[in-house]
Amino acid sequence: MKNFRTAAAFILITAAATPALAQEEQKDLRVRVGLGAQVKPAYPGAKDADLRPLFDFDLAKGIEEFRIETPDDRFGVRLISAGRFSAGAAAAYQGSRKDKDVGAPVGKVDATIELGGYADYLINDSLRVRGELVKGVNGHKGLVGQAGVDHFWRDGDKYAVTLGPRVLFSDARYQRAYFGVSPAAAAATGLPVYRPGGGIHAVALASGVQTQFGPRWGLFGYARAERLVGDAAKSPLVRTYGSRNQFSAGAGISYAFTVRR
Repeated sequence: MKNFRTAAAFILITAAATPALAQEEQKDLRVRVGLGAQVKPAYPGAKDADLRPLFDFDLAKGIEEFRIETPDDRFGVRLISAGRFSAGAAAAYQGSRKDKDVGAPVGKVDATIELGGYADYLINDSLRVRGELVKGVNGHKGLVGQAGVDHFWRDGDKYAVTLGPRVLFSDARYQRAYFGVSPAAAAATGLPVYRPGGGIHAVALASGVQTQFGPRWGLFGYARAERLVGDAAKSPLVRTYGSRNQFSAGAGISYAFTVRR
């Protein structure tokens, strides 16, 4: 009888504590950080690629899965979340373009901090639509963004694979910074003066993968193929010193941990 009372008391205490433990777990914050290397075009429209660091950063609450993302998503901070819809602030960094990078005196474009916003919507459990729009606060000082649709395959946080097309668009200021030829550059290089307008400047296909070997360590990577179109593709600067084809790829190691709250 004594053993029965002890067992019953243990069951009651465990049952009472379980909801509290579940609530505590929901308050926890799961963090995943990644570091690796990538090759990217030296600047928009470049023929050559640079080796650069690759970073990844994800957050999830409690036992929720990490939200699906793609490798070319700009860094975002979610401010609105309603069911399958989310939106928030977005930011990116674009390195400088110097004459030595091009191989001709075509004019420098300073490194640019881009700030703006994003919105995405999960159409179903395997299809996402996302749009981004940011403005250069310095450097090119233009508006640039992209819209895309991604199909993804995932098994919780064990692995996630994404694949989808992109449309890239920008205003005239952005396109003139990277694809235009000023009178000074024309005089120095012999290229014709060229003033592109705004609109769609590229289309792309991007794929990504994220996998966990256990609760802590994992791998992530991506590949992206981009093709300049419209006024960007017609640029004498791109045709002479650059390339319409823009390829990027990278891979890294990720580490996940929990912040108790």
